[in-house]
Amino acid sequence: MRQKGNGSAQSFLHGAMILTGGIILVKIIGALFKAPLTWVIGEDGMGYYNTAYMLYSPLYSLATAGLPIAVSRLTAESSALGRKRDVREWYRVSIPVFTLMGGAGTLLMALGAPLYAKWIGNLRALPCMAVLAPAILFSCLTAIYRGSYEGLRNMYPTALSELIEAVGKLALGLVPAHWVMQEALREFSLSGSVWGVPAPSEAYARSLASPLAAAGAALGVTTASLASFLVLAGYRKRRGDGIAEEELSRAPVPAPRAALRRRLLKTALPVGAGAVAVNLSGLLDAAFLQTRLRGVMERAPGALLAQYPSMIPEEILAENTVPNFLYGCYSMALTLFLAVPAITQAFGISALPTVTAAWARGGRERLRRSIEMVLRVSAFVSIPAGLGLSVLAEPLTRLVFGDRPSSPITARVLAVLGIAAVFASLSTPINSMLQAMGRADLPVKLLLCGLTGKAAIHFYCSGIPEINLLGAAAGTLACYGFVTVCGLVLLRRVSGVSPRAGAALCKPFAASVLCAAAARGGYALLTQAVPDRAATLLAVFFAAVVYAFSLLLLRAIPKDDLLMLPKGQKIAKILEKYGRMG
Repeated sequence: MRQKGNGSAQSFLHGAMILTGGIILVKIIGALFKAPLTWVIGEDGMGYYNTAYMLYSPLYSLATAGLPIAVSRLTAESSALGRKRDVREWYRVSIPVFTLMGGAGTLLMALGAPLYAKWIGNLRALPCMAVLAPAILFSCLTAIYRGSYEGLRNMYPTALSELIEAVGKLALGLVPAHWVMQEALREFSLSGSVWGVPAPSEAYARSLASPLAAAGAALGVTTASLASFLVLAGYRKRRGDGIAEEELSRAPVPAPRAALRRRLLKTALPVGAGAVAVNLSGLLDAAFLQTRLRGVMERAPGALLAQYPSMIPEEILAENTVPNFLYGCYSMALTLFLAVPAITQAFGISALPTVTAAWARGGRERLRRSIEMVLRVSAFVSIPAGLGLSVLAEPLTRLVFGDRPSSPITARVLAVLGIAAVFASLSTPINSMLQAMGRADLPVKLLLCGLTGKAAIHFYCSGIPEINLLGAAAGTLACYGFVTVCGLVLLRRVSGVSPRAGAALCKPFAASVLCAAAARGGYALLTQAVPDRAATLLAVFFAAVVYAFSLLLLRAIPKDDLLMLPKGQKIAKILEKYGRMG
């Protein structure tokens, strides 16, 4: 098939904007999924759903083993050096590797789920785990296309596939979950039982139905992953990769596929180890938190329950599923926390081919500017978002998940995780830049050190009745704080240049402090005049306006950054006219 040339390649900011726009839509759709899902299956059901998901995440990472990032990096390097035939070979070589790893991951989850559920004492999560297992294979197949297109600096396919997954999860997850719950309640109204088990109350009936309802929600994840793969396969067939025949004819002959496969795996293994380490963090949360809370409930239930007066329903206490319920509350806070790093993940994905090209061509000044720009743009988003989550923890919890008795539990955790979100968000693009410079081993080492500290803090603190959930949040904060600070030091050493990290971060931090103060003060004033949800939304809008003006007053936006945006020349001229250009 004849190609027209890779005119679809985008600059770092242009690509990041495409991915960020897609991620924002995905998060909005995700909120439309998670919030009603919480209303349908409750905190108990969310505990089962997230317990299954925390097993799925590291197994998915293990299955892909960093291959999408490796394909993206190697594709970007080959493209920058004019080796267009290699670009196509990286795609072809990845297909059997991804398929094999995805199948193995699905099988491992299907066989390992009973052992994991028994270990953490949560056998009710098994139906959800079984339904999620095939999603590993489908997600791996989708990653073949994402890695190839990202390396060619075409972020549209990734954004499109993520959007399809989000819409599929919403449509195909909520409907089965709602149907299961309604069938259970219909049986309860007719016979006073659910699945043949007597239920003394409707709340008890909902609790009995929540494991299968959570499995219905997981069905949305699996079917959406399949739909995403099919759409990207069709996109590749229709659009190709954008490499022109003339470029191929000028390119040197590629290396043998066996050699390319070895290099792909060599590049992927350290990246994959890092991805597995990150997702093991969630698995540790699910395992440590529930086992430690179960231990607290056995030796000092009064001290733990005293922390949450009137926040835990009676049926949860009667069934003795308090650890799963509290983990459900923690996972709700985790949902909001993860929204911030998800956005800066787009910067990491877009930065990888840009920094790889600068590194491969040996341009030190270009490399320095690229690093500074990635840090600065990541800070523009991560710092205000993280501080905003922290200062508006309780109203945001009520806004997204509804005004529930358990909202204060989630909000306490979110107040700490909001600060952690700043470091988690900055660490993602820092790790991507280290990977782009061929040091994929360093993020893994940093993460392993950070996770060791997190595990120690988590295990010790979550066993203290007065701390419990906050122990997991404190461990997360310590982990990502360490990874970010050490990552900045290593980035300077590896690159051989001296990026002005302080200058890139200080102005966004100052503007973010003003933004957070405006959010908190605005909410306090607005609640006197309007309902809580309206006050929260208006406070967020007011804080965003204050933040934008703060950036302009501090002249925090350099001209070079704006010029990389679509229509950036016009925006730069307007800001220069009023003397607001950095």
